[in-house]
Formats: sequence, C-alpha cells, structure tokens
Amino acid sequence: MTDSPTRILLADDHALVRRGVRLILDAEPDLTVVAEADDGAEAVARAREHRPDLAVLDIAMPRLTGLQAARELSRTCPETRILILTMYDNEQYFFEALGAGASGYVLKSVADRDLVEACRATMRGEPFLYPGAVDALIRDHLDRVREGGTGSSRTLTDREEEILKLVAEGHTSQRIADLLVISPKTVERHRANVLQKLGLKDRLELTRYAIRVGLIEP
Repeated sequence: MTDSPTRILLADDHALVRRGVRLILDAEPDLTVVAEADDGAEAVARAREHRPDLAVLDIAMPRLTGLQAARELSRTCPETRILILTMYDNEQYFFEALGAGASGYVLKSVADRDLVEACRATMRGEPFLYPGAVDALIRDHLDRVREGGTGSSRTLTDREEEILKLVAEGHTSQRIADLLVISPKTVERHRANVLQKLGLKDRLELTRYAIRVGLIEP
C-alpha cells in the first residue's frame, strides 16, 4: 500500500447509489473518490481528465455500459485499474467483465462488505471475486454447456454493440451518427449487420435482446 490514497473514479447512473458507495469509500483513509460520472461515456471522459488509479463502474448505464467503458478505458487509460459494481449475479457478465479488462466484480447487495477489500485487492494486482461466486459460475457454465448455447452479445464487434445499445435506447440513426461521429449511412449498415447476425427483424426485437444481455435496463 502506498502512502497516498488510491484515487477512485465512481460511475453509476443512480445518484443515490453513488452517494452511498462514496460514503463507504471515503470513510477509508487509503481510498478517496476524486471524480464521479453518471454514464459510461462520461466515465471515460472523467478518467482521461483525472487519471484515477481505479475506476469503479456500474454495468447498466446509458450511452456506454460499464463493460463498454471498461474496454475503452483498457485501451486509452491502461494505468487505471477497473472494478465492476453490479446488481447482476451473472456468469456471462462476470466473464465479459474480465474480458473487458476488469480486475474484479462486486455485487451491490454486499458492497458495504466487499467493496473496500475489492479496491485494495485490485490495487495489489489481485483479482477479486465475490465470495461464493466460484461454485455459481461453474454451475451456470455447466448448465449452459448442457443447453448447448452461449447467447452472448460478443458475436458482435464493439462498434456493432455500441449501435445496438443506442438503437435499443430509441436514438435515431442521425443521433447515433452524431454521438459516434460517423455517417448515418454507416449506422444503417451496422444496424443491418446486427439484425442479420442476431437473426432479429426490427427495433422491438433488438430492444428485447439488449435488455436480455444487459446492455440496457428494462
């Protein structure tokens, strides 16, 4: 542990959750929250601005999810370590979080117990897995193997996943083009590719899919 406290970026789209988590973290002398964000895109911007030691990201956020933000931070701020804070006790999200560059996965329901230790473990370079998760992950994985499917949105490219999320949130092609700084024609091409890859027909089915895989909240 260094003498100076670990500088933390906290991202969650619920202000009450952020306030509660900040109270937990700021109560520890070796941890301090230096920036907050209420969506994934803002989290990336704040990380570039403040260069925190650690980013604590919720999974389900507007614009960019925590997983999408984690992938972006891994590319652009590799010195910032990442923890996912989530309500989802879910094997798919856990492995996607690790694949996105996160060092740990903490459930909101036990954040008051686990989050501080998860932050410290991450800064020691150790992975953090919430207690009891290993058995659940193995059981879920075996169930999925027996069912013969994975159902993961990782069949999509990062860009296609971004566009899927924004379409499901109800944005127009022009608005998506403006947000991602690409042309509306490119948005339409990606959208068509997403529909084809996932075997879906329209925006309603896309939205249901996005809710099912955790890209947006119902």
